[in-house]
Amino acid sequence: MAVADTAMNLTRAAHVGISVSDLETAIDFYRALTGREPVVANETMHSVPFGRAQGLSDANLRYATINIDGLGIDLIEFQEPVGLRTNGAANRPGSMHLCFKVDDFDAVYQRMKEAGYEFLGKDYTFIAGEVTPDAALGTKVAYFNDPDGTNLEIIQPQGGFAN
Repeated sequence: MAVADTAMNLTRAAHVGISVSDLETAIDFYRALTGREPVVANETMHSVPFGRAQGLSDANLRYATINIDGLGIDLIEFQEPVGLRTNGAANRPGSMHLCFKVDDFDAVYQRMKEAGYEFLGKDYTFIAGEVTPDAALGTKVAYFNDPDGTNLEIIQPQGGFAN
């Protein structure tokens, strides 16, 4: 795919869309994770043109939106056409993750473990010799999945690391 060198200046996010297999399960998960109620729940859409705009033959779907500070999380259950699970391991091109910034990593991480969240591995703190720039040193991260395997992360940035 050839892309022009002209900058498009897309610098503000509106929402992230996450395809889910069961809308109610996803709403329950993200409600517990964020502590926020959906601003839209169990809305429906059926539109062939909308489906074609996404490269699909049709779009018959249900969706919900949970807003967090500065970003909407759209949970979308495609009823037709139903897609296959991506099994989006972090190293697979095209996979993505949604990162939640926290102020007290250790407290949030412990609360999540006690609540039954399963992390993909141990939490990690960026150390010298493994990461550049040095501004990331001391940043803490941990990764986990939602019920459909979407990659999620919690992070407590340190120093000048603005992520």
